[in-house]
Amino acid sequence: MTAGWTTRDIPDLSGAITIVTGASGGIGSQIARELARNSATVILACRSAGRGNATVEAIQTEIPDARVEVMTVDLASLASIRTFATTFRERYDRLNLLVNNAGVLLAPYGTTEDGFERHFGINHLGHFALTGLLIDRLLGAEGSRVVTVSSRGHTLGRIDFADLMDQDGRRYSPARAYARSKLANLLFTYELQRKLPASSTIAVAAHPGGAATDLGRRMRERRSYRTLLPLLEWLSQSAAAAALPILRAATDPNVSGGEFYGPSGLLGMRGRPVKTTSSRRSYDQTVAHRLWEVSEELTGVRFPRVS
Repeated sequence: MTAGWTTRDIPDLSGAITIVTGASGGIGSQIARELARNSATVILACRSAGRGNATVEAIQTEIPDARVEVMTVDLASLASIRTFATTFRERYDRLNLLVNNAGVLLAPYGTTEDGFERHFGINHLGHFALTGLLIDRLLGAEGSRVVTVSSRGHTLGRIDFADLMDQDGRRYSPARAYARSKLANLLFTYELQRKLPASSTIAVAAHPGGAATDLGRRMRERRSYRTLLPLLEWLSQSAAAAALPILRAATDPNVSGGEFYGPSGLLGMRGRPVKTTSSRRSYDQTVAHRLWEVSEELTGVRFPRVS
């Protein structure tokens, strides 16, 4: 493994069909830009068509021959996810890379269109459903990948099946909800990989470390985090640097299924992208299996048996 991995190490991606959720800004737009720079066809899966089109225009200004397009999807709506998947399937017969990047951070209590707590519903269940609805297109592409973006915050996460989504909202903690959703991202990735041994498709996870993006604006709005902001901002890196672990997980030919990538530096907040490890809870196969079953029940999306 090369500790000095950079975007110069991304291989030629000619012919690859890729999807990046949350690609209208921040880390997602950086991922889309670098995939396009290396000749992939990139679908920017965005909630806002306007913001997505502005990002497409910026990418094509920088990379005139970039093959990029916007397809709208709201990960807070299972109906929207199904519509997106249907549209994609009508246009493309394969999918080489799915980057589950979109997410919400420290949002106040609220529910998705389908009644799920917002962090869990968007960050985990939305991507679970999207992956399941596109899995046949992934399985039809040799060497395809599902890369799901987690966070170092997952180490604070707990999965309590008796109260999976803070149903009453009375003791709601945005930080706890976010951590739980990011732990779910890892449990999903590792369980998906266990279900894919008979396929060349692999499931990989990554985290960006500290990133100076709009996603962190909730932290600036919350009084409890203001005293930590100088330290967090010092530890943080640009969106372009934060995208590197996800890009490595998505494109490095030496990556194996079930691996986790993140920055190499202090507290995993910044530095070159390297293979790392996640929390002990993230490797709990009993919890992962149950979470998978619950996720299928909640979303109505069932994955085909591969192994």
